[in-house]
Amino acid sequence: MAEPYLKFAAALVSIIISGVGMADQVPKSDADTNRKEAEQASTLTPDMENGRKVFKTCALCHSPEGWGTKDGTTPEIAGQHSTVIIKQLMDIQRGNRDNPTMVPFTMPMVLNNQDFVDIAAYVEQLKMAPTNLMGSGKNLKLGKEIYAKECAKCHGKNGEGDAKEFYPKIHGQNYNYLLRQMLWIKHGKRRNANRKMIKQVNRFSDEDLMAVIDYSSRLRPSTSEVAKEGWTNKDFSNSFKYSPKYEKK
Repeated sequence: MAEPYLKFAAALVSIIISGVGMADQVPKSDADTNRKEAEQASTLTPDMENGRKVFKTCALCHSPEGWGTKDGTTPEIAGQHSTVIIKQLMDIQRGNRDNPTMVPFTMPMVLNNQDFVDIAAYVEQLKMAPTNLMGSGKNLKLGKEIYAKECAKCHGKNGEGDAKEFYPKIHGQNYNYLLRQMLWIKHGKRRNANRKMIKQVNRFSDEDLMAVIDYSSRLRPSTSEVAKEGWTNKDFSNSFKYSPKYEKK
C-alpha cells in the first residue's frame, strides 16, 4: 500500500478542491454500532509489517517508541491492548470521539479497518516507557480508596484493563493525559466514554478526580512490559526525526 502520509496528502488535496471541510468527511455513528464493528475488526489477522509501515506516521506525534509526551498532550500507546487501539481509531473515524488532530489520519480514504488492526498489533508489542509523569502525591489515600471502589472492577487492580471489554490499560500512563480525559468525560467532551464511567465521574468532585488520577498514575506495569532505560525503537531510528516533545527524564 502507499505510505499513509501520501494517502493523507492526496485526500487533503481532494477535500480542498471540493471545498468540503474535514469535519464533514467524518461519518456519524453510535457507540453500540462502533463496538460491534470493533469486535468484528478484532478478529482480522494483523499484518505486522504493514502495521510497522503505517505506524511511521503515528510516530511523528506518539514517538517511535509509542511513549507519547510527558506533558500529556499525546498519550502513551505502547503496550496498549490492541482491541482498545482498534476501537478508539474506529471511534475517531466514525465521528464518535472528538479528536480533530487525529481525524485527518484516520479518514476512510487514508486508513481502513485492516490498517487499524495492523497498527494496533504493532503498538501492542511495543514496550512501555520506563517512567511516567505522576501527580503531586498529596491525597493518595483518598485516591486509593476511590480507585478500589470505582475503578478496579473495570480497569483492574493494577490498571491492567480488559482487552475483551475494550477497557484500556491505564498503568504507566502520564498523569496529565489521564486527568484531561477524566475532565473531558465529566464535561461531555469524551463522547465515546463508557456510560457507566460517565455516571461515576459525574459524582466525583474535583478533589476526587485529582486524587484518583494521581493514584492511577502511580500504578506500574509488570517488568516484562516496560522498556529498559535508554531503549529506542530501531525500526525508525534512521527514518526521521520526530517532535522532541517527549522528554526522557
